[in-house]
Amino acid sequence: MKVSGDDCGFWQWGTGALETLAVVATMNKDDNVTPICFLVDEEMADSFSGENDMVMFSPCKKQSGRRLRTRTLDWCRMLERSQEPVSLRRPIKFAMARKLGFIVVLLAVTSIYEAVAIFHPISESHRSAALELFSPAVGSFSSLEEAYEALITFEVLGLKKPEIKDHTCNSVVDTLSSPSSNSKDLHHAFRVNGLLKCKISTGDLTGIVSRLKDAVKDATTLLDYYHSIGGLVLIKDQNPEVDVFLGNADGILRSIKALSQSDGRWRYSSNNPESSTYAAGLALETLSGVISLSATPVDENLIGTLKKDIVKLFDSIKKYDDGAYYFDDKLIDASGHQGPLSATSAVVRGLTTFASASGSLNIPEEKILGLARFLLGIGIPGNSKDLYYQIDALSCLENNRVSVPLVLSLPATVLSLTSKDKLKVKVNTVLGSAGPPLSVKLMQVFSSGSKDASVLKQELNYDPKEGIHTMDALPEGVDVGEYIFAFEIVLSDPEHKKIYATGGRTKVPIHVTGVVTVDNAKIALLEGDVLESEIKLDLPGKNDAAVSANHLQKLHLSFLLKTPLGKPFKPHQALLKLRHETGVEHIFVVGNSGKRFEMTLDFLGLVDKFYYLSGQYNIELSVGDAVMENSFLQALGYIELDLPKAPEKSTHPPPQPADPYLRYGPKAEINHIFRVPEKRPPQQLSFTFLGLVFVPFLAFLIGLLRLGVNLKNFPTSAVPATFAILFHGGIAAVLLLYVFFWWKLDLFTTLKALGVLGIFLMFSQPLLLRRLRHCHHHPFHFRSIIILELISYRIYKLRRVYISVYELWGSWIADFPGIIFVDLGLYCKRVYSKITQ
Repeated sequence: MKVSGDDCGFWQWGTGALETLAVVATMNKDDNVTPICFLVDEEMADSFSGENDMVMFSPCKKQSGRRLRTRTLDWCRMLERSQEPVSLRRPIKFAMARKLGFIVVLLAVTSIYEAVAIFHPISESHRSAALELFSPAVGSFSSLEEAYEALITFEVLGLKKPEIKDHTCNSVVDTLSSPSSNSKDLHHAFRVNGLLKCKISTGDLTGIVSRLKDAVKDATTLLDYYHSIGGLVLIKDQNPEVDVFLGNADGILRSIKALSQSDGRWRYSSNNPESSTYAAGLALETLSGVISLSATPVDENLIGTLKKDIVKLFDSIKKYDDGAYYFDDKLIDASGHQGPLSATSAVVRGLTTFASASGSLNIPEEKILGLARFLLGIGIPGNSKDLYYQIDALSCLENNRVSVPLVLSLPATVLSLTSKDKLKVKVNTVLGSAGPPLSVKLMQVFSSGSKDASVLKQELNYDPKEGIHTMDALPEGVDVGEYIFAFEIVLSDPEHKKIYATGGRTKVPIHVTGVVTVDNAKIALLEGDVLESEIKLDLPGKNDAAVSANHLQKLHLSFLLKTPLGKPFKPHQALLKLRHETGVEHIFVVGNSGKRFEMTLDFLGLVDKFYYLSGQYNIELSVGDAVMENSFLQALGYIELDLPKAPEKSTHPPPQPADPYLRYGPKAEINHIFRVPEKRPPQQLSFTFLGLVFVPFLAFLIGLLRLGVNLKNFPTSAVPATFAILFHGGIAAVLLLYVFFWWKLDLFTTLKALGVLGIFLMFSQPLLLRRLRHCHHHPFHFRSIIILELISYRIYKLRRVYISVYELWGSWIADFPGIIFVDLGLYCKRVYSKITQ
């Protein structure tokens, strides 16, 4: 697929393997295929299709999705700073692309960037995500565990807690007072109570403590120890007056230690041979609780053995190229699948709590800082559970007795030489708090594509109001391009080295942008090696060159690119495009020889590639780079080519793809022809026939009078009259139901109502007949009952006849219901005559 300049400027997108964030395409230069990486959103990726796609940008190494996310924002900021965005013809195109979500980010990295990444402390984005992910449903959370995760996350991030205290405290009290609550339920209840401060009496706590101590004695699995010991530790913190101390702490420690493995991981139970890193984190937290609840000093040899297990556990830690450390867990059991985030979070919490209870641990600060980098490098998790794991682990690292990591970050990694931007550096804890007194030094500057580095050791100026270390001017010799700045944090107080982890030198990628000048731009026509004509070009600027050539001539283009410091500049892409008046396009890569960019098109060797199409070709030159603020797509003019006629077996031009944006244009008008209305009789005839319909009804009433139907023999006693009214009312309701069935009801609704009325009649009719059995002088009732039942059946049969006639003759027999009254009158007369015989 070839996308025109109106759509995406001079880009041509590849259709390599689509991933969530990255698209891998190919660059064809001198028949060499090189992988190219850039970012698109999913909607834009779905619109790419076709073959022979090509992207012209510098090659990049294979990058993981996590690192692609990390670098995306920096490249977005860099493109927004450009006066003419790299991927678009005019700046307004870039704004429109942002609105449509078609943001394209180029990631051109060399091998020197593999171990470089930027980490930022917790930001407002995490707070916004917490408010969205931890929103209580119907004013409360589904469980106390979910409520605790939400409340502790809000507390760590400094957010206002939702108004759920009354409902949640009621759940806490009910759980603590329920004798069926197990140690897990009690543990979660006390965790929530520590945040909401619910009203719990000391007497209730005494009974709960006894239950939890019994649970510790009867515990057989790691989770049993974890919840019961955790509940006792929370009671101790919330109400120190209650006696929660354990008399046999050494024995409990050895029972838990029996579940450990030689590699530092733990098992959930003695019956399960599989070990887990997540379980190791739970075990360390449980062991710290036992130490804090011990009534007597714990055996130091046992604590030393546990510390050795922690060192073994850290021997199995994994590492990314950017210095991030993490623990992985592939065990699947009753506790569910535990991934790197949950396993790392559990180990961090267990490590910090164990250090608080037993003393400092000998863990290298590089690994502590690496754990912080992993937790910060994952960005913002997409679900509430992962966000809780991330924030909980970072809060444990914020203040611990092992080592507090300090994070060096840059508010902006794209600096403009044109606007003379200052280099700014921040040093904070993982949660964004201010660090101790320190200084930041710029030690080295690495240039892209070069292993040589300039040694500076220049200290940045500190602004106490803003809390930012700044450098007013970039180091001498820094030109447009990509660099690696190596910083070093120096603590003012030597004693702070035992408390804080700085990680030595921190390498940060910096992109320096500027305006690149174009000199000596020329387009020439050659006859062999002889110059026929030459036209000077103004780049970037308005050009209208007109050239005529045949297949025996050549087209030559040349220009120079210089940086603000006057050095030669090699952009990521320099393309020359010739577009025929039929829409067929041909793109050529402009190579560079030394300082000059030039290329020659020999039309004799290109006639087959041009499909022997003579006529006018528009000439466009595109020069772009991520650090080039004045990237351009410039029309140079046109060339009139006179090529020989195509041979019979020559390749035909490919069909031009339809513009994908045409589907959003106006559609053809739809002309709908409605059906001609059917002919109907005059209105006077309809009203006349309507009046005639009521004539049979009058005949029906007269027929009832002739039959002698009356109410003279209707029961007068209270009980028989009541039964008679109920029964006759039920019959009338059935007849009325038939009318509604004819008028609007469907069959299923009618059957439901008829079932209810049938049950009523089934009980009311025997009661009426039992009363009438002793009243032989009331034959009216038997006759009226039989007549009414027969009439209802006759109406049902007539409706079936009407449906058949209506389907046969249509609307001309629409007044057929009037025939019912005539038929019923004659029918009742025959029935009555038979009954009275």
